[in-house]
Amino acid sequence: MISPTFLDGAPNWVDLGTPDLDGATAFYRGLFGWDLIPGGPEVGGYGMLTLDGRYAGGVMTVSEEEAPSAWSVSFQSPDVDATARAITEAGGSAAFEAMDVLDFGRMGGFTDPAGAYFGVWQPKEHPGFGVIQEPNAFLWAELYTPDVPAAAAFFDSVFGWGTDKMKVEGSDYTYTTVHPAGAGPDASFGGLVRQGDVPSEAARGPHWLPYFAVADVDAVVAEAKRLGGRETLAAMEVPGVGKMANIADPYGAVFAVMKPDPRQ
Repeated sequence: MISPTFLDGAPNWVDLGTPDLDGATAFYRGLFGWDLIPGGPEVGGYGMLTLDGRYAGGVMTVSEEEAPSAWSVSFQSPDVDATARAITEAGGSAAFEAMDVLDFGRMGGFTDPAGAYFGVWQPKEHPGFGVIQEPNAFLWAELYTPDVPAAAAFFDSVFGWGTDKMKVEGSDYTYTTVHPAGAGPDASFGGLVRQGDVPSEAARGPHWLPYFAVADVDAVVAEAKRLGGRETLAAMEVPGVGKMANIADPYGAVFAVMKPDPRQ
């Protein structure tokens, strides 16, 4: 799983763009117990979502005219500008130019050759997550892409990611996991999925999907519905992995929740 020491190339942040900041923060407060630290004009109103005082992610207002409401995943880099060059050389593109965020760090937004958006964060004063792999915190990241081998090659050239094949118990399905350069499968932080394998996600095109750990998937799904969200992928047990479900918040941003198998 993702290392709390934030290896280069591993996810170190997630954030939410939403058309209704107050409504979205109320939803996630009710679902995960997250609190909001509002952001001032110097950061464009970008707020920090916290779990028991620890950073769980970020949130900002994005109008429906600008972009659909969505979660995004960012990966750590020691040098965003060098990573930006590697991305363009590998066939990706910049969604916006790299920029400094006060003294917190330097960031850039990019798309891979298939069009999936991801962020890159170069930490300074703000290292990224303050909590992971606990109930109601980030757990895993999954890329839905039309071509898994091509995506693996792209991210290998950009971040040096390694891949491993994991056979799903009781099926013929093989899942591709990814881990940082110089690490092994035990440091895997995400997976690559052919988008046609999950029709509900295929409809959204190539994208990254964040997973949040929960103690009870069914209870979280029921609470999400009560708060105005909906289930986009019914809860299911994956032998040897855990129980999971996909949820859309009231404004359409999709994320997954998972209770990992104790063996994992």
